[in-house]
Amino acid sequence: MTGVVSALVEAWQELRINKTRILLALVGVALSVAALTSVVGVGDLAREGFKASSERNGGRSATLGVGVYGPNEPDPQQLEEAYRGILERYGITYFTHLTQTQQSFQFPHGVQPVQLQVIDPGYGVIHRVDVSQGGWFAANDDERLAPALVVSEGFYNAAGRPNLVTSPKITMAGAQRASAVIIGVVPDPYPESPPSAYILTGAAGRAGITTDGQSGPGQFKIWVQDEQADQLKAAITADLQQQFPGMQAQVDRMDYASYGDPFAPAQLAVGGVAGLVLLLGAVGMLNISMVTVRYRVREIGIRRSFGATSRRIFLGVMMESVVATAVAGVAGVMLAVAVVKNPWLESKIAPGLTEYPPFPLDAALLGLASAVLVGALAGAIPAVVAVRVKVIDAIRF
Repeated sequence: MTGVVSALVEAWQELRINKTRILLALVGVALSVAALTSVVGVGDLAREGFKASSERNGGRSATLGVGVYGPNEPDPQQLEEAYRGILERYGITYFTHLTQTQQSFQFPHGVQPVQLQVIDPGYGVIHRVDVSQGGWFAANDDERLAPALVVSEGFYNAAGRPNLVTSPKITMAGAQRASAVIIGVVPDPYPESPPSAYILTGAAGRAGITTDGQSGPGQFKIWVQDEQADQLKAAITADLQQQFPGMQAQVDRMDYASYGDPFAPAQLAVGGVAGLVLLLGAVGMLNISMVTVRYRVREIGIRRSFGATSRRIFLGVMMESVVATAVAGVAGVMLAVAVVKNPWLESKIAPGLTEYPPFPLDAALLGLASAVLVGALAGAIPAVVAVRVKVIDAIRF
């Protein structure tokens, strides 16, 4: 332990003496580490943004879409009982029906049709719904006398932006007029999107909301663990096929990760380019180390004549390079963190996120490890040259 510490102290002293000579090489290593770390960090941020956007559309990993199809539509009550049996049998917590229809609402400027999605409370978890005001549906919201609504920002603006605490009511127009209560507001999927809203399945039935133009009972989605997805697909398909003979039971993954991580190939390609840049920095550091050893031949010979072992010489020369690149690696990682956590860059790389993840620890560790590895590789060859120097030749140099 004492030998390692003394080697580190000696390496730092040599760096202070030869700092001008190796400064440019260290700048190259620092920039290379910053590039490599930034690629990993930006890739992680972009993956999170892509993941959030994909989960809002197709569901979290792994989301299974369940359905029964045939020449005739299955009995709705029997199908619902089959779905409930699947939830109980396999211990599934998050599920949702999904049916889309249109419902007219009385806004201050007149009656306007709105795209209405009939869902269950689990939809918010499965599809990663972010609520900007109010809250998402609770389990007991299905029992309200006045149906609860979670509306889009466009709907909320059209309704005159009422106070969700004091005056959240809005009238559903049509053959059966009824009052509904706005309990939450979600951001619009895109600028100037038309008004839309969510309502729970049971509340929609009691309010007399029909699914005109919607064929079949809609979708039924469940959220399961990734490692269980394939087994549950086969088991649920067999269960439904047995309960509905002569019909086609279909269970498919609907989430973005059904065919693997779509962002991984691009990140690997860009990471490979950053690795090549880091390799060029290592070559520059190697050249500087070779020149430094050449200037220190006489010093090395004198140290050997006073009893310095080959191991001590080797460790001292190599640690000089390792310490230098480690310092450069720390600077490069700090630069990468400053770049990746820039608010403007975060908003451009992952516009779908409302809360940005911290800088990935694995990216920082990768940058530091790469810097140390570069230093070890760039210092090993000069260290071998230094060890092979004969004492008498070195003193005469």
